Amino acid sequence: MTTPSPRVHRDLAWALRQQARRAGEQAPTVRGSDWRQAIVQTVNKDGTVTTTDGIVARRLQTYQAPAVGDVIIVTISSSGNWLAAGRLASGDGGWTPFSLATGWTAIASYNTPSYRLYPDGTAGLCGIGTMSGAIAAGVTVATLPPEATPLKNSRVTVSVGPGYFGVMTVTSGGEVTLTDYNPALPSTGTKYAQFDALSKYRLA
Repeated sequence: MTTPSPRVHRDLAWALRQQARRAGEQAPTVRGSDWRQAIVQTVNKDGTVTTTDGIVARRLQTYQAPAVGDVIIVTISSSGNWLAAGRLASGDGGWTPFSLATGWTAIASYNTPSYRLYPDGTAGLCGIGTMSGAIAAGVTVATLPPEATPLKNSRVTVSVGPGYFGVMTVTSGGEVTLTDYNPALPSTGTKYAQFDALSKYRLA
């Protein structure tokens, strides 16, 4: 019987160490906790999100109003549980313009109608829209994207014309509406949509 050479023993030991290292890299209990970037593919109703590479991660309380396409941080514990820590900032985290409903135009001397998301789980609007003519109660003046849509309706009193007031509401469906006019609005004359009045509202 031929005795293996010392070199064979060294090669076998090296191969075993490499195999153990690869196994450790794939086992959370060996490698410990870790974090990385991911993109949200699905927002689940149980407080989790699923990423484009199949990770199901539970959202932290501070990660409000998740949306498909969010670039987020996911982190894993040593026991293999994933958490979605929150979305990463895009650009300067500033204002994003939104479109107005048919018949409404932005007033150029004010900020462009836009929304902004804040780290505390709130959002805000800015800008003023205008139109001339009759508007019905509950008219939709704009529709916001999902990331700026609140879980519950939020409303505020606004001026809708010279000497006329109403209520602006951002709904759980993302519509920004005007209603409850006082006194009753005439069918002629300039009407306003003062988005600045919704400077901060809760998303969830």
